[in-house]
Amino acid sequence: MLPSFSYVTDHTGFCGTIKNSPGDFIVTEIEVPQHLLRDTRAESLQKAPLDQSTPGQQQRNELGAGSPGLCAEGCPGAVLSPSEQDTSRAGGDCSASRNKKQREGEPELNPGLGEGHILDSLLGKSLSEQLHQFACGLKDTWDLDRDAGGGAGEFSLGPVLDKKSRASLHSAVRQKFPFLVTVTKGNEMIVKRNGDYRELCQLVSEKETSDFFKFLDAKLENSTFSFEPDGDKEHRKVVHHFINRKFGKLLETKSFTVSDVNDQPNMSIMVRFREKGWSRKRSAGGFKEKQDLYTAFTLQKENLETLEAISFLAAELGVLPSDFSYTGIKDKKAITYQPMVVKKVTPERLKEIGSKMEKKGIRIHNIHSTCQRLRLGQLKGNHFDIVVRDLKHHSHDSSADLKMRISEAMENVETKGFVNYYGPQRFGQGQTVQTDQIGLALLNEKMVKAVKLFFTPEDTDDPVNNAKRYFLQTEDAKGALVMLPEFKVREKMLLRALHRYGVNHEGCTKGWLNIPHSMRIFYVHAYCSKIWNEAASYRLKIYGSKVVEGDLVFSEENDESNFLNDKVHVVTAAEGLANKYSINQVVLPMVGHSIKYPSNKVGQWYQERLSKDELQMCKFRVSPLQLNVPGCYRPILKNVQNLSYFFEVSEKGIKVEDNHLNDSKVSLHISFDLDPSCYATVCLREIMKCDF
Repeated sequence: MLPSFSYVTDHTGFCGTIKNSPGDFIVTEIEVPQHLLRDTRAESLQKAPLDQSTPGQQQRNELGAGSPGLCAEGCPGAVLSPSEQDTSRAGGDCSASRNKKQREGEPELNPGLGEGHILDSLLGKSLSEQLHQFACGLKDTWDLDRDAGGGAGEFSLGPVLDKKSRASLHSAVRQKFPFLVTVTKGNEMIVKRNGDYRELCQLVSEKETSDFFKFLDAKLENSTFSFEPDGDKEHRKVVHHFINRKFGKLLETKSFTVSDVNDQPNMSIMVRFREKGWSRKRSAGGFKEKQDLYTAFTLQKENLETLEAISFLAAELGVLPSDFSYTGIKDKKAITYQPMVVKKVTPERLKEIGSKMEKKGIRIHNIHSTCQRLRLGQLKGNHFDIVVRDLKHHSHDSSADLKMRISEAMENVETKGFVNYYGPQRFGQGQTVQTDQIGLALLNEKMVKAVKLFFTPEDTDDPVNNAKRYFLQTEDAKGALVMLPEFKVREKMLLRALHRYGVNHEGCTKGWLNIPHSMRIFYVHAYCSKIWNEAASYRLKIYGSKVVEGDLVFSEENDESNFLNDKVHVVTAAEGLANKYSINQVVLPMVGHSIKYPSNKVGQWYQERLSKDELQMCKFRVSPLQLNVPGCYRPILKNVQNLSYFFEVSEKGIKVEDNHLNDSKVSLHISFDLDPSCYATVCLREIMKCDF
């Protein structure tokens, strides 16, 4: 597993086998108490849809840029900004400015038609005409390329006491003048400019902008809106991003192939309202969100990967795998228990599939409604109950007392901890191609190589590996797709895109984009984890447990800072000589673009190691795949908590109380707790002094 890697303890250890059956390795997630969780849903309501950040800034936030973090389970393309200058594209046509040159496709504002009649009846003829003059004056300000905030900024419609009348008036004004918004102050109705309308005018025609905002305010169930065909992919990205940034809680967008006026294939953006968990009600402050439908449950799985179990559940429930949220990935060859939340599924529906899921090694417990999804790293830790069988001495150990060896090992690790390596699960233990190799190919933007590594089969005769083998031999994505079982969601997503776009650099790039971001970044994180493991071994080999000049330590002295780099301190020569810090405070960086490296031989080692993989110039941003790796810090050592153990005769289930272990059927039962992102197999490696 981790050959040549370091130990922090010096006891002899012992031999044994683990994971002889899933029941020998039980993992139970330790949940964070509910009162300590922030209401992230409430926080999100305070942000967009009326976020004023530029598209470029918003894209950086979505890709996870910013300060690096301390590593947890989730540790881990530029979007063009529209011009911020006022342009004549924001113009409009009012009766007061009919002599102005009108841009093709602009909507006309003709009083007395449709909503005009409604406004006359609601406001009276005189006030309705004043509103029209205000609207045209505001548009003239935009047409003349002045400050959008210039001129009369607001217009009062006076007090409107009746709630139903206010609602009718809100709708009529916005349908008649989509470049205006209405707000209520007390009982007074105020009309002012719609900044979002003007910003969209800089991206598409004003007719499209006007029609889009009318669609938005009509709130018709199951309705859609399509922009004009647009062959410019970068421009479509900007429009997608604008709508997501401003109205992402209410709307969703997708590009579709359409025929343009010349009957040629082109792309168009379609907009639709999100599903019924979302309210269509627009208020002065933007859009109000109804509570989404979330159902929480405990997932028990046996001999399954977490993502594989989610694929089974998603297929049965008729939702997407991305509708499930969880705090971390659990072992495959084990029985694991973890909290999970699924969106758009009722508790009753989840209960209905229970018996069918049991046949696939899945059980569902503790089903109940909740108000928010889970997030990676949002856990207190994991509790492990492990059985070690086939106990014996190491071949070089002549001691007769195996029980003493085991007792010595437990006490040593409980006192000193273990080296905090990433475990074999991180890299695909036993696989021909490990996940870090795919991650390296992605970082080097070798998209075709990454795809072929992904589809490298194991030397077994089964439907999954036969499909992979067929694809590598023929590059027939459609044929491989037919051969793959339904639960292989990632493989099928990738193959669909490869069938459509081809097995070339561009096609493979689109293929990777076709699988969820969390799956793409997983491979890159695996590579970063491998580098961290090697760095930890090098650090312990040359400096041991002594804290030296240039080491990085996590210091609480800068606790008030919001930037983690401010909390990571570089040890000075004086501090090293004074033994100010302990080895338990030393951290090493997970490579990324926003971390700092040790200023000693370890920092130099990082640079040389990255150069070996042709990453010396890597900025850890893979724009074509929308991958962004800021990096984080991980403690070199970790401690085990609540460690306990006992011996048992395996077949009889009887605890062993005597001092000597002479029966080969005696097994060791170990229980302990670990912090998030710590690996039980790594802790066992330290205890037993053997690799698995």
